[in-house]
Amino acid sequence: MYDMIMKKRSGAEHTTDEIRFIVEGFTKGEIPDYQMSAWLMCVYYKGMTHDETCALTHAMAQSGDQLSLAAIHGVKVDKHSTGGVGDKTTFIVAPILASLGVPVAKMSGRGLGHTGGTIDKLEAIPGFCVSIPEEEFIEHVNSMKLALVGQTGDLAPADKKIYALRDVTATVDSLPLIASSIMSKKLAAGADAIVLDVKCGSGAFMKNEADAKALAQIMVDIGKSAGRTCYGVITDMNEPLGCKVGNALEVIEAVQVLAMKDVKAYLKPDLSLVEDNNTSTREGYDRHGIHRLLTVSLTLAAYMYMAAGKSDDFEAAKAQCEKAIESGAALDKFKEFVEAQGGDGSYIDDVNKFRLAANCVPIVCEEDGYLAACNTSEVGMVNLILGGGRATKDSTINLGVGLDIRKHLGDVVRKDDVLAYMYIDDMGVFEEAKKRLLGAYTVEQKQIKPEKLVKDIVA
Repeated sequence: MYDMIMKKRSGAEHTTDEIRFIVEGFTKGEIPDYQMSAWLMCVYYKGMTHDETCALTHAMAQSGDQLSLAAIHGVKVDKHSTGGVGDKTTFIVAPILASLGVPVAKMSGRGLGHTGGTIDKLEAIPGFCVSIPEEEFIEHVNSMKLALVGQTGDLAPADKKIYALRDVTATVDSLPLIASSIMSKKLAAGADAIVLDVKCGSGAFMKNEADAKALAQIMVDIGKSAGRTCYGVITDMNEPLGCKVGNALEVIEAVQVLAMKDVKAYLKPDLSLVEDNNTSTREGYDRHGIHRLLTVSLTLAAYMYMAAGKSDDFEAAKAQCEKAIESGAALDKFKEFVEAQGGDGSYIDDVNKFRLAANCVPIVCEEDGYLAACNTSEVGMVNLILGGGRATKDSTINLGVGLDIRKHLGDVVRKDDVLAYMYIDDMGVFEEAKKRLLGAYTVEQKQIKPEKLVKDIVA
């Protein structure tokens, strides 16, 4: 390992066998933390070539269990998001694809820190279970084209060990290490095609578009090297996605989107800004947030449809996805999926059944102007303060707390307008949560043009 450190420190390229030696040795405990830390720091400064990054990804993917989806008929498609606030797109795109006959075999994780976890959100539905046997998982995908399970402890264990070390050695933000961490789990999960939602902005790991695109390109190249069809979709995370932030609240919003009968009305650009508060209703603010959520969701769904080989034209694919919502097929599929995994389907029929926090408190704007900026990570931290997120992996979370945001970037605001409704149980944290939420937004006198929602596509 001393030789490997020296080689990478000098900027030389590792062979595939050398990468495998490093990963296997560290996973088995034969290479100590201090040597692996030194090597990671060398990678941080010297980088990795395409071949090295691919070799690292494959070695980590092969370090534990690999899910075989060979028994599932058709092209299996998966989606991965690099994390954000209010991101409930999985609950929208997965049933869309399944209703169109595309198998979605998904493995998801829990939330940690300011970003939410797909599994946590689904567990807001009473009875929903992600711990289903592999045979049942495969049977569900074959019969109804959709199933979701939690990540096992044996999936890419090398990544878990390496990430823990990166976290305490200031080597997290290395593009090859980020890409190999994400893609090792995706490759081990067995999907034939992968669509990567790479977030960029104040609530994302990648703060600017150039870095997000660079990360997407590396991950797409890794996927292609493994024979997978891959697309990278660069999307905006300069404010929460949609209106609702919080576990049960986000499932409710996803169901509301799936229940739409006129999708195109929410996709029109003129609905993306609220120009005059005097002539806008509370529904008007919903339309702005849902416009963002729906635009991103349909883009991801269309590329997943294309990745499955169902279409080679984006607009045609998107039109099919829109029809899946408007016909009610996607909502029916979501309910079928929930019930198949033990969940109470009546909560999909009536979202008012979800248990939300005891108190719903309006948080009002303190000045006139336009919303010009949002520190999205801070909004996510507010949800964590309320109890809706985990500070550590062992934290217990409150599924009923969160935020229903009523103002979005570019909107006109006036003093005492409702910025958001805060769902809160523990009023002891209210003042801190309120202060941080208001501090997350910047009001200016000049209206800004919100960031483009879908910034680029990497293929």
